[in-house]
Amino acid sequence: MTKLAIGTALSGALALAGLAAPAASAATPNLVFSDVTVNKGKAIVVGTTRTVNVPVTYTLTRPADLVIDNKKTFAAVMLYRGTLKSLANELDPEVMPVCTATATTDTTVTESCTETIPVDPDEYLYEAADATTWKAGGLYAHLDATVSDDFLSSEYDAAIWGNLTTAKVQRAARLTVDAAPEPAVMGKTITVKGKLTRANWDTGKYAGYKGQKVVLQFRAEGTGTYKNVKGITSGTGGALSTTVKASKRGYYRFVFAGTTTTAAAKATGDHVEVDPPAMKL
Repeated sequence: MTKLAIGTALSGALALAGLAAPAASAATPNLVFSDVTVNKGKAIVVGTTRTVNVPVTYTLTRPADLVIDNKKTFAAVMLYRGTLKSLANELDPEVMPVCTATATTDTTVTESCTETIPVDPDEYLYEAADATTWKAGGLYAHLDATVSDDFLSSEYDAAIWGNLTTAKVQRAARLTVDAAPEPAVMGKTITVKGKLTRANWDTGKYAGYKGQKVVLQFRAEGTGTYKNVKGITSGTGGALSTTVKASKRGYYRFVFAGTTTTAAAKATGDHVEVDPPAMKL
């Protein structure tokens, strides 16, 4: 599972499937990754097709004599699931971080760094187990290579400092709503139906989410606030269905608060006209 794209040099150096790194050709430099923040502290919500670009910020303190040139020497932050001894999955930046020096001493340089980790669900998320809490790790690699038409030789060092912070990855959810009949008659029954689905990274499609608590809300026409009407539970295939008495014109919607693995979702309100009852002659 080598997916690093910070240049082919780094990809070859890390070989993160199992982290079976070769014997180091030189001592690993003392790097300190601190104040790591992933996605501004928010959950990373991923659907089935769109790449989600995750911002990462951190502070890097390195030896003053270590040059990180992004050609032979690399440093960055990655996300991983599992342990460094046995990686289940990992997410990496495709473009090298941008770092600005903020402090220097005779022996160290401290830098403020930013990077972006692209999360393409089709490429990097494989199964339901990826919807969980991931860890951030600071990585370092150095590559010395000699390449010609007749000879290739390379030596490299690689290291990862794990458990710097955590980031939650969640499946995106969708909600639909349809209230009928339209128009409704005051005092008569309105049936509100819908469907709760969530991203399935195995199939690349959205699938029904059964057994989840969903709230029906109503916003009266001319007002700006939705109010809870009742709670229901999604059925087979994520199906939603309930009834209410028509009282006034307005908008109905379903709201899902989310779970540990699945993000919250709101349906776009469905407007219903309400006519007065027919006059008896």
